[in-house]
Amino acid sequence: MTKGVGGSSAEAELAKLEGKFPPVPLIATDEYIRRVERAQALMREKGIAALYLDTSKNLQYFTGIQLTLSERLHGAIIPAEGEITYICPNFEIPKTREMISFGEEVRGWHEHEDPTRLVIDILRRKGIETGVVAIDPQTPFFIFNGLRTAANAYDYVDGAVIVGACRIRKSEQELALMKQANRITYAVQKATAAFLHEGITTTEVMQFIRQAYTVCGAVLPTGSGIVLFGEATAFPHGVPYAQTLKQGDVVLVDISGTYGGYRSDNTRTYVFGEANERQRFIWNAEAKAQQAGFDAAKPGATFEEVDFAARAVVEAAGFEKDYGVPGLPHRTGHGIGLDTHEYGYVVRGNTARIEPGNCFSIEPMITSYGEFGVRLEDCVYMAEDGAHWFSPPARDIDDPFAAEA
Repeated sequence: MTKGVGGSSAEAELAKLEGKFPPVPLIATDEYIRRVERAQALMREKGIAALYLDTSKNLQYFTGIQLTLSERLHGAIIPAEGEITYICPNFEIPKTREMISFGEEVRGWHEHEDPTRLVIDILRRKGIETGVVAIDPQTPFFIFNGLRTAANAYDYVDGAVIVGACRIRKSEQELALMKQANRITYAVQKATAAFLHEGITTTEVMQFIRQAYTVCGAVLPTGSGIVLFGEATAFPHGVPYAQTLKQGDVVLVDISGTYGGYRSDNTRTYVFGEANERQRFIWNAEAKAQQAGFDAAKPGATFEEVDFAARAVVEAAGFEKDYGVPGLPHRTGHGIGLDTHEYGYVVRGNTARIEPGNCFSIEPMITSYGEFGVRLEDCVYMAEDGAHWFSPPARDIDDPFAAEA
């Protein structure tokens, strides 16, 4: 029997998690102000007059405001020079004032009005009659279309040139929150493996995972998390039906919990019972590929070099080249922060240089449809002295959590 897999109970594992993770300080107001100042410096450097932020993780990144996207425009304008202005429905002004931690100006629009015209009015009041306006890349099309219809005096550009450049380099406060999120996720992975038993369904396992995150003081966002058994593990993003666990099944658990708004992302694959020769071969190839990706992740290397290194190991083990299956059908990793998938994609063609403060996953999954799949996913953060794991990688199919020792 694989060590650490099965033999316990949900109650016992949840009890072990109680009180295990003392709180970590959240992002403070002074950091939000520094982020805005950094964005403004980049705008001046690039000749951009203002940045429009919609209801998105980018708004959260620069202001701390967390809202759910709807048909009503909420957002903010950061000018290259001057103070931020917040925008919301008029009846939401009191609530918005409660949510903001810096800045004074909040402008509202009434239900019968076109809010994009208010955005243009704010730009003009700031003295921005013409020029380049960067648009939050997560802005819905109907809002962007309204902006360009309301005023054609501006050249609109993708705001990723600003928000991406800011978000890709994590601060010490951000790293502290991400370390906590990943510590919790790793503990939830161990607890999940320990309480598995024959006959349990993937749905029941997901229910436990959500409860475990709550006990740890974190959140598994709605729609997050993949639990797969047997042949279904070959599907990178899961299948739309539940499975029931039996002896000899490959188990894949991919979870991405949130702490203080920041994400973790971790996948473990192991066998419920004893691993056979084929399972062992593919698991070992996957572990070597993940390690090769980590070894290639150095300051100054490109993101695509990490992908090349992991993919070369998969192909050398006899699997298909490029994205062929059996083999590695997708990129090796992705950036991570407020979003599970964000800037810093580990994929061919991304020739951006890896820098201190970058955070990304290394997960070169090996897929074999009709058999099973193996994904070992851990995230890293880049420091001046090189890459560091957020969570200890698995190294042994017979004892997948031994690395913690």
